[in-house]
Amino acid sequence: MSDETTDRWERGAAKINEVYAGNVFPIPRGTMPFYDVMLETIFGTIWDRPELPIRDRRLLVLGAIAAFGSTETWKVQARSALDRGELTPDQLRECLIQLAPYAGYPNIADFTIPTEEIIATFEAAQEDEDT
Repeated sequence: MSDETTDRWERGAAKINEVYAGNVFPIPRGTMPFYDVMLETIFGTIWDRPELPIRDRRLLVLGAIAAFGSTETWKVQARSALDRGELTPDQLRECLIQLAPYAGYPNIADFTIPTEEIIATFEAAQEDEDT
């Protein structure tokens, strides 16, 4: 493995932790080749570029995820956006309203309950921190 690949993997491991606020943990290098490539390219290169802040990248990803209909991935992104303070619960709900005419009402309707569950979990954790 070249030094450049090692550097990208290490940058990717640090970036995935930053992007997902510790909600997703990198698995050990070499465990799954697919994961290594994903970490090096998506997080060690693309998410690490300075032209867009994480919040803007996240909004783009949320739109793509919604268009594809991947509620499980949406939940990870939504929770991380809340945890990092990139979006408020109301802004996350507004994302669904904005996406509905573009990604389809039936498709986006599938995201409403998972979104409310994520918001409820987030708000409960916030209340626990306040007590």
